[in-house]
Amino acid sequence: MADETRNHLDGRAHVVVQSGRIEQLHQYVGGGADAKPVVPFQLPPAVGRFENRVAEQERIRRAVEDHAPQAGPVVALLTGIGGIGKTALGFHVARGLAERYPDGVLYVDLDDLRRDGTVEVADALGDVLAGLGVTPQWMERTFAARGKQLWTLTRDKQLLMVIDNARFGSEVSPLLPASDRSLAIVTSQGTLYDLDVAAAVEVPVGPLPAGDAVELLRHLVDDPRLSAEPEALADLVEGCAGLPAALLVAGRWVRKYRRRGLSRLVEELTAELREKGIPMVEAVWDAAYEGLGVQAARLYRLLPVLPAPVIGEGPAAALLECGPDEAGDLLEELQIAGLLEESVAGWRMHGLLRGHAERRSRQADPAGRERGQALGALIGWYRRQAARADRTAAGARMTFAPQPGPAGPDVRDLVFEDKRQALRWLEEHRLALYGCVRLAFEAGRYEDAWGLCEPLWTHYLDHPHLGEVLAAFRTGVEAADRTEFLPAMVRMRCQLARPLWELGRYEEAARHVGRALHAARALGESFEERRLRASTVEFQGLLKAERGDLPGAVADFTASRKIHEQIGNAYGVLLLTHQEGKVALRRGDSEEAVRLLEAAHAAAVEQGRERMAARTGFELGRALRAAGRFQEAAVLVRAALESARQRGSATEETRVLRESAELAEALGEAGRAEEYRAEADRVVALWGGLPASHSS
Repeated sequence: MADETRNHLDGRAHVVVQSGRIEQLHQYVGGGADAKPVVPFQLPPAVGRFENRVAEQERIRRAVEDHAPQAGPVVALLTGIGGIGKTALGFHVARGLAERYPDGVLYVDLDDLRRDGTVEVADALGDVLAGLGVTPQWMERTFAARGKQLWTLTRDKQLLMVIDNARFGSEVSPLLPASDRSLAIVTSQGTLYDLDVAAAVEVPVGPLPAGDAVELLRHLVDDPRLSAEPEALADLVEGCAGLPAALLVAGRWVRKYRRRGLSRLVEELTAELREKGIPMVEAVWDAAYEGLGVQAARLYRLLPVLPAPVIGEGPAAALLECGPDEAGDLLEELQIAGLLEESVAGWRMHGLLRGHAERRSRQADPAGRERGQALGALIGWYRRQAARADRTAAGARMTFAPQPGPAGPDVRDLVFEDKRQALRWLEEHRLALYGCVRLAFEAGRYEDAWGLCEPLWTHYLDHPHLGEVLAAFRTGVEAADRTEFLPAMVRMRCQLARPLWELGRYEEAARHVGRALHAARALGESFEERRLRASTVEFQGLLKAERGDLPGAVADFTASRKIHEQIGNAYGVLLLTHQEGKVALRRGDSEEAVRLLEAAHAAAVEQGRERMAARTGFELGRALRAAGRFQEAAVLVRAALESARQRGSATEETRVLRESAELAEALGEAGRAEEYRAEADRVVALWGGLPASHSS
């Protein structure tokens, strides 16, 4: 279920199941100039019964009705302890008010993005922008730029947003829509004193009153014992402390033992309570756990190992080293017991139950051997699947991690049909993949930690979650150093440098590139090691180009190209010649740019590399325009535009349209130039970006 994806409508529909919700990245009906994005609705479907909370709902509705214009969006802050039902209340209110917000309903769970207690808000902004239809190619990279992008895209919208599990106001404020006609429902365990919002109303959420708790339990369990034994029912409800999360487990537990009297069941819990000195809520969960089969109980104990909120059959099977069908049956058994919640994307475990599962794991396995074995199996499974996705998405490329060991005989590996499916899988499982890098390092599995970073490089190039990338690749650098494997030490530092310079941290990026270059001198003379040395020199050139040192960049690109020539790597020669030509064009040396780009374009055509032929042809067209050879340029630019449209690359289509406008101006066709610019802005807006006048 967690791997479910759909694509239709000429490749322009993209629905991703991720983090327990359907995230509509972009879906268009009809296509063409009149295509319109589908309005996002990211709430899970209503399941079960919702009881009471009438006063809380009324308070939120009154805040919406009384909201004054020009006061910013309404923010309803739901506060209360874990398990009290804040999220369920937020979802319920959002469903009831959704029609008032025709531009969509968005959802972000900050705990999904929390690492060591901290949320990288830029990544949370990225998830919000994706929900608004911004595709990865058009998403701004930095926190500040993403904030401005959100303000621009939401300034006239009527949006409803649910922000779950906030701990600080500083995590919430940057995510709020700009429009004062929007509503944000925020859940938190306490007051957010640093939430600086004009139109905020705090709504405390307490335990369910006894009568409402009884009604909820009656809905969960249609059983005559509840009416026949009212005192036992009252004791059970009191023991659950008004927590809906506990009542759900209690209801499923009562329903499982239909032949026993309710009084007997409650007495058993009370006896255990007296014997162990534990809260009755814990005893309810213990009773549900004790009723599980052996394998389901083992899976329950192991699920907290998984560093992601959504639980799918594949990862569960990896934890148990069994087949996915058996894992699916066991997950269903846990869900029937009330110990898991089923969602669109898979299963989720409530935070309170996660803590209970960890406690049962420590009781059953004090030495941690069961957990350690499961962690190794899980990391190995993710490494294998990520490597498969990487090969499908990026083809044969420079990697150094050995293949992880084989899985158990029943564990199945995934098969990816095409690049798009592989990249989607990497994005859907990114929280688990990045989490496994950290877990592998903490467990001393250093080769696994940096080995997982290799396929994450492919994911990063397509989906810029910069906070997660920086954390993972910093860990990858340290893990590579621990293994003292020189190629990994070089490669990890180069790959860490790129997101650093994209965030403007040039000095830190330069330090890592410098250390990579120093280490690369000690590499051997094999083909792969010399290719890595050339790549490291190329990274230094890319950094210099970013910093405006164009002569230095050319020198590095030339040096890197010569290494590729020496080892007979024709594709490397093509890439570096292309880089040299682009820098020559930036320097204003159009004749040198034409010479280099003609060579790169001819090589791309000869090697049958269609995408590189289009890219080099486009750059050659730009160089020819700069050299005053307009008619030759026009032929290449037209071909580049056709190629971009055939491949569905909106970013390249926009670049070529804007170059077409420049070429039309040079040819004295001002009207046509304006048409090209308008078309470029239309494509940008269609895919969630900002027009040229708003770009940061």
